[in-house]
Amino acid sequence: MTTYFNYPSAELQEELKKIANAIVAPGKGILAADESTATIGKRFADIGVENTEDNRRNYRQLLFSCDERFPKAVSGVILFHETLYQKADDGTPLVKLLQDKGILPGIKVDKGTVNLSGAEDGESTTQGLDDLDKRCAQYKKDGCQFAKWRSVLKIGKNVPSYQAMLENANVLARYASICQANGLVPIVEPEVLPDGDHDLDRAQKVTETVLAFVYKALNDHHVFLEGTLLKPNMVTAGQSCKTKYSPEQVAAATVTALQRTLPVAVPGVTFLSGGQSEEDASVHLNAINKHPGKKPWALTFSYGRALQASALKAWSGKQENVKAAQEEFLKRAQAHSEGSLGKYQPGSVVGAAAEANLFIKDHKY
Repeated sequence: MTTYFNYPSAELQEELKKIANAIVAPGKGILAADESTATIGKRFADIGVENTEDNRRNYRQLLFSCDERFPKAVSGVILFHETLYQKADDGTPLVKLLQDKGILPGIKVDKGTVNLSGAEDGESTTQGLDDLDKRCAQYKKDGCQFAKWRSVLKIGKNVPSYQAMLENANVLARYASICQANGLVPIVEPEVLPDGDHDLDRAQKVTETVLAFVYKALNDHHVFLEGTLLKPNMVTAGQSCKTKYSPEQVAAATVTALQRTLPVAVPGVTFLSGGQSEEDASVHLNAINKHPGKKPWALTFSYGRALQASALKAWSGKQENVKAAQEEFLKRAQAHSEGSLGKYQPGSVVGAAAEANLFIKDHKY
């Protein structure tokens, strides 16, 4: 009998399934602390903090050393390469601070977006495949259990183009396959940016089409879906759209898009916040989980800005503000945790930057 393809070994399948399901355990989500050196520099500039390695270390140490409420709301943390090898003040590796709390370390493995030649103006693909196998093997050895790769698509008059959707879907599938071969659960992130004036219907249709391309490619590349997670955008109207939609309308559009495209085999969805305020990210996640209908996957969060904005503002680079910053972080983590269970009361958590506009045009990590 001819074998035309192979999934990972049965033993590796079990390992990947166990990791994926642990990440989307009820009431838990992901802290995306994988901002690149340049990106975190922009966050620091907003609060008047110099972008030095020591300040980056201090800030991540602040987050990772939070009390026992931290692992109750957060199951995994996506790290930037530098952070994986940094140590706390007492010499403890930062990654061990997470492991000791039962939090799974993950790693950002893409190397950013570049223009996609021949496609519509401004469309991109994501680089980093060339040495990915070697890097994944090393990251697994150094304690990481999952990885993240972000592809970006835009909504416009003629975009996303067929070429951009096909290219990004195939890149995500190659990444996912390489991760699984090395024992890392791939978080597949096809982000449809909220830039533009498109309405909710257009956002839903584009999201559905992009996800259809992605899951066709994952199938073509024989990716073991039970050992993956999806990190999509919520379906929201463009930032410049004049029509304002309710959380319930956002939830209906998002759940419907997933119902039409996401296989039941995938254990969970860890939504990105996409420039929403901290409060909106909690409210929308809550509405998604309360929306009636079939939702066979865990629906939770993988937030960066929507988990950290208030904490950063409270910290402002000062040692004496560490406790206050941790409290801000834990408050919002709990709010998102409640949202992932459909139990968040809108307005019940007010952070230092709860309503701040976190949208960044043409956002890059």
